[in-house]
Amino acid sequence: MISALKQPPATSIAIVDLTRASSPSFRRRIPLPSLPASTAPSLLRSSSRVSFKPLCASSSLKSLGFGSRDDRLEFRCEAYEAERSEIVAEEPPSVTAQKVKIGIYFATWWALNVVFNIYNKKVLNAFPYPWLTSTLSLACGSLLMLISWASRIAEAPKTDFDFWKALFPVAVAHTIGHVAATVSMSKVAVSFTHIIKSGEPAFSVLVSRFLLGETFPVPVYLSLLPIIGGCALAAVTELNFNMIGFMGAMISNLAFVFRNIFSKRGMKGKSVGGMNYYACLSMMSLLILTPFAIAIEGPQMWAAGWHSAISQIGPQFIWWVAAQSVFYHLYNQVSYMSLDEISPLTFSIGNTMKRISVIVSSIIIFHTPVQPINALGAAIAIFGTFLYSQAKQ
Repeated sequence: MISALKQPPATSIAIVDLTRASSPSFRRRIPLPSLPASTAPSLLRSSSRVSFKPLCASSSLKSLGFGSRDDRLEFRCEAYEAERSEIVAEEPPSVTAQKVKIGIYFATWWALNVVFNIYNKKVLNAFPYPWLTSTLSLACGSLLMLISWASRIAEAPKTDFDFWKALFPVAVAHTIGHVAATVSMSKVAVSFTHIIKSGEPAFSVLVSRFLLGETFPVPVYLSLLPIIGGCALAAVTELNFNMIGFMGAMISNLAFVFRNIFSKRGMKGKSVGGMNYYACLSMMSLLILTPFAIAIEGPQMWAAGWHSAISQIGPQFIWWVAAQSVFYHLYNQVSYMSLDEISPLTFSIGNTMKRISVIVSSIIIFHTPVQPINALGAAIAIFGTFLYSQAKQ
């Protein structure tokens, strides 16, 4: 007896008399039960590719109840093979579209940030008043969004007292981080500021560990060593080192970590998000910053500095101020649209990787002198950021 079993959707046994030459062979079919429905899904889940292959066996019987006992019956158990099933796991279109959307957000965010940093540094070189420069950036963004709401280009958000109450700590952290970064860039090269600010993941882990009680795997802590070491090496080898510029970048790191945490936790469940969320944040930050800017620098210093900048640069200085203000709002607006789609950790990593393009472009445009050991420190810090992102996965 030779039998071959193949499992199709419906299976039957065909018994054929192969030994009687004098009489026609006969065929009798006996149904076999199909594969249980509960079994198929488990098989499909076990692999992304599944195929059913025939199971073969052979034997012989003197009698199977058909013909005489002396007859040797050979029967073949046949099941006509169904087409081989192959299931290839593919990402749903919605997941792929979401990844593309986030990628576009990140690319736009980085490009706008590069342009902002270039014009911001040009303004600060001619007009070294970072508090007013920071205030103008927030004021420009607030004005643009008010015009958008009034003209119905964008739908105005529906807010209440609880929303503004939850937004306040985010606005405070945003204001501190923004001013501190601008102060830093007014004292040191753009590349140095962003090398120091690439240490933001270290601040994120430390704040989350000691203030929020979160724990991380050992590789995450180990990845902080090259970040901290690279930033330290870049700092001690910086040709134009300035302590105010260094501390400004460090304070900005800490402030933006708190901003991201407050934004994700305090604003959870709020109906306002993305573009409108950042608009509200800019307006509240403007209200917080304006009195401090007036007290620290004041209109008299601004007037004298403005006159000096116009006399040295010419009317194009006004374009620089307008450009740095508009691009500051745009890049932050896009970054907050990204934050709606991702976690604070991913946002922090993306923010750090963005600095690579800013550092390289600023060195090229401003002809910043860089020592090999200084470049090595920057590379180590950025590589540490990459290790950190891998360890977090």
